[in-house]
Amino acid sequence: MKVINLGEENSVINQFVAELRDREIQQDRMRFRKNITRIGSLMAYEISKTLKSEEREIQTPLATCKMRVPFIEDIVIGTVFRAGLPFHQGFLDIFDRAGNAFLSAYRYYTDRECSNVDVKIEYLATPDLHKKTLLIVDPMLATGESLVLAHKAFITKGVPKRIVFASVIATEEGIAHLNEKFPNTNVVLYTAAIDPILNSRKYIVPGLGDAGDLMYGDKL
Repeated sequence: MKVINLGEENSVINQFVAELRDREIQQDRMRFRKNITRIGSLMAYEISKTLKSEEREIQTPLATCKMRVPFIEDIVIGTVFRAGLPFHQGFLDIFDRAGNAFLSAYRYYTDRECSNVDVKIEYLATPDLHKKTLLIVDPMLATGESLVLAHKAFITKGVPKRIVFASVIATEEGIAHLNEKFPNTNVVLYTAAIDPILNSRKYIVPGLGDAGDLMYGDKL
């Protein structure tokens, strides 16, 4: 799996990630969601550079001209509820004619000490994925298991020709897990930051906290 860390570049993405991490700015949920969406749009732009394209003849009010246009219609954006929704919107703002796929996944602890975590998927809605470019977008890549299970669920609805993962913050452990599951170099991960560790409860450190709660409020 190829990893593209956009946080290593001199980009405005770093400003948005810094604001996401800042516990004072985090108090503004609207800004938090907006920054996630912005990062999604910027990642979509970077991914657009890798798409196949064709030359089309466009009729303007004055004449015709030839333009090279990417195949956006071949894209399906797949998202994990609930934290993935603003991130998904950022991609959809750029790939506005893309298909859309959704699933619900939640983590739960399998021991009383809350040190062993598992992921369960309950809901899936997707178009036909056969020979499509599937973007699986989830802002937080912790252990990587959510993305692995999301991929497994999505491909029951067709085998894509290309897989692209996208996250705002990834961990070295999560990337290693994806590398193990997807050794094929045709699979790519885009991320805006790579953090070194997970704590005992499998939260990213330094990370930013619980992205879903910061977007939408605490849950029971």
